[in-house]
Amino acid sequence: MASGARPGMRLTDARALDPTLLAEPADPTGDAALLKRLARWAGRWSPLVEVDPSTARGTGGEDGLRLDVSGVAHLFGGEERLAADMERSFAGLGLTARIAIAPTAAAAWALARYAPPPWGEVSSRSGDGGGLRAFVPFPPPACGWHPPAGGELFAALAPLPVAALRLEARSVQILERLGLKTIGQLARVPRKSLQRRFREADNPLHALDRALGRRPEPLTAAPYAPSPRALARLAEPATHPEAAGQALERLVPDLARQLAQRRLGVRRLHLAGYRVDGSIAGSGVATAIPSRDPAHLHRLLKDKAAALDPGFGFDAFALTASWCEPLGAAQDSLVEEPDGVGEVAKLVDRLSVKLGAERVRRPVAVESHVPERASGWVAAVEVPLPLAGGVRGGPVPIVRHALPPAPSRKREGEKRPHHLLDHPEAIAVVYATPEGLPRRFVWRRLVHDIARVEGPERIAPEWWRERSSARLRDYYRVEDEAGRRYWIYREGVINDGRGGAPLWFLHGLFG
Repeated sequence: MASGARPGMRLTDARALDPTLLAEPADPTGDAALLKRLARWAGRWSPLVEVDPSTARGTGGEDGLRLDVSGVAHLFGGEERLAADMERSFAGLGLTARIAIAPTAAAAWALARYAPPPWGEVSSRSGDGGGLRAFVPFPPPACGWHPPAGGELFAALAPLPVAALRLEARSVQILERLGLKTIGQLARVPRKSLQRRFREADNPLHALDRALGRRPEPLTAAPYAPSPRALARLAEPATHPEAAGQALERLVPDLARQLAQRRLGVRRLHLAGYRVDGSIAGSGVATAIPSRDPAHLHRLLKDKAAALDPGFGFDAFALTASWCEPLGAAQDSLVEEPDGVGEVAKLVDRLSVKLGAERVRRPVAVESHVPERASGWVAAVEVPLPLAGGVRGGPVPIVRHALPPAPSRKREGEKRPHHLLDHPEAIAVVYATPEGLPRRFVWRRLVHDIARVEGPERIAPEWWRERSSARLRDYYRVEDEAGRRYWIYREGVINDGRGGAPLWFLHGLFG
C-alpha cells in the first residue's frame, strides 16, 4: 500500500509498482468456513451473531460479523471496553478488526468500513494495519425510535460515501454521476425525485432508511447445531470406581437416540466425570467408521470408564460426540452374506482402545509419483473406510472395502512390484553401453544373470520438494535365469551435471 498497491488491482500492475511483492492465491471457500467458525467463537459477546450478508453475497469486499449487543455492553464495562475486548481477542487470533457500535446494523457496517477520525480512533499498534473503533451512543430504550436528521447518528453517517450504504456498484455509479457522493447529500435530495430512477431492490432510499432506523433490518443468527451430548446427574456423590461404568448404561442409549434422530454416526467420543471438588476426569475413544451401535460404543468405553479416578466423588457424567459424520440407513446385503466390513471396523476400534491408536495403522495413498513416497501409514481410526455405491454416510445398498484386489502373479505387463523395499538397496550392474540395458547385477553377494529386461520407465524427481541436485531415475523390470523378477533403476545419466557416474539400486520384487 505504501508503494501504491490497492485492493482490486491487477497483480501485474501491483508487481510493477513493487517487484518484491509476495502474492498468495485466494481461498474464498476456506475464508467462508473460517468466518462461520468465527461467528460461533464471537458468541462470547452476544447471543445473536450473524455472518455479514454482504460478505456472503460477495458484494461486501471484506469479511465481517454483525452482533446484536443490545443490553450487553454493561457486562463488559461499557461500549468502549466491549470494543476494546473484541479488538484484543481478534488480535490474539492474528486478525485485525475494525469495530463500530451503532443503534442500527447498517450504520455499524458503514462506520466500521468507512468512518474516518474523529468518529474512528485508529489503534497505535504497529505492524498489523491498525484497528478502528467507532461509537455512536445507543438511544434510550423506546419502541419505534427514529433518529432525527440532526442527531448524532446522522452526523456520523453524513460525511461517509454513498457506498457505505451497501449499494450495488451500478447504483453507486448513478448517484455519483448525479453529484450525490455522500450520505448527507443523498439525504437532502427530495425522495420523489430519486424514487423513479431506481428499482425497488436497488433503491438507495431504502438503504438510507435502514441505516437511520426508519426501516427494520433484523439479524439472523448463524445456524449452530451443538454436538450430541448425554448427561447423567447423581443424587449423591459416588466414590466407587464402578460409578462411571454404571453411568454408561444410561448415557450410551441416550446418545445413540440423539444420533439416530439427527442421522449421524460418531467418530470420536469423550466421557467426562465431574467431581464434587470442581475438577473433571475424562477419557475418549475413536471409531474407524461412523457408528451409533450402543453395544459397540459401550464396549469401547467400558475399560476407559473403569480407569477414571473418582477422587472425592463424582456427582455428574457427560458423554459427548465431539466428532460426528452423516450416517443414514444402509443395507448390508440383499441375497449374499454380509461382507463383514462393519465387523472389521469394530475389531479395529477394539484393538485401538486396547493397544493405542498409534499402534493400529492403515496404509494410505499419497499424492506423489515417486514410488517410496506414494504411500504412508496413519492411525486406523483417523481415516474413514470409503463406501462404494454412494456418498460416504448416505444410504447405500452394500458397504465394501476400497482396498484394491490382490494382483495376480501371472499377470503380464504389470508395472509395479508386489513387494517394495523400505529403502532401495545398492547393486552392481554390468551393461554393454552406459545408456544400454543391464545384463548382470550383483545383489547381496549373489550374481544374477538377466534373461529378460523391459524398460526404461523414467521417473523425474519432485523439484518442488527436493534439492536441485536430485537425479532422475530409469526403472527396469528384469528377470534372471532362475525366473526371479526384480525392479531395479539407474539413478542419473552420464554428464547430467548432478554428480558422477550413474548409480544402480534394487527397489522391489515381483511375485
